[in-house]
Amino acid sequence: MAANDTIADMLTRIRNSTLARHDTTQVPSTKMTRSIAQVLKDEGFISDFTEEGEGINRHLVISLKYKGKHRQPTIKKLKRVSKPGLRVYSNRKELPRILGGIGIAIISTSHGIMTDREARRQGVGGEVLCYVY
Repeated sequence: MAANDTIADMLTRIRNSTLARHDTTQVPSTKMTRSIAQVLKDEGFISDFTEEGEGINRHLVISLKYKGKHRQPTIKKLKRVSKPGLRVYSNRKELPRILGGIGIAIISTSHGIMTDREARRQGVGGEVLCYVY
């Protein structure tokens, strides 16, 4: 089944997989989901991701990351901010800080998908896609 909001679908699949303590999850592959997965990997929230399949059946296999003896998920919360029905934009001066810098906000800018810290450093604003901590 096709999802209208691929970002929300991706976040929900990751959230459900971490709650069930799965090692991997599959997400339909788009440029946006690949970019978000790359940011999550760079920030240390997921171990790795690979792209499998071909054509319309392309999907990302995301390796989730856990810590400690009791396998506590590295990702505590994923929250979708900007939705198709209500877009949320932020200029460079008003970029959100998540838990005082412990978490990240993923921003879609004219320079690509990046974290709030990177957007602040480059002096650009954009659409606030989601919060991760």
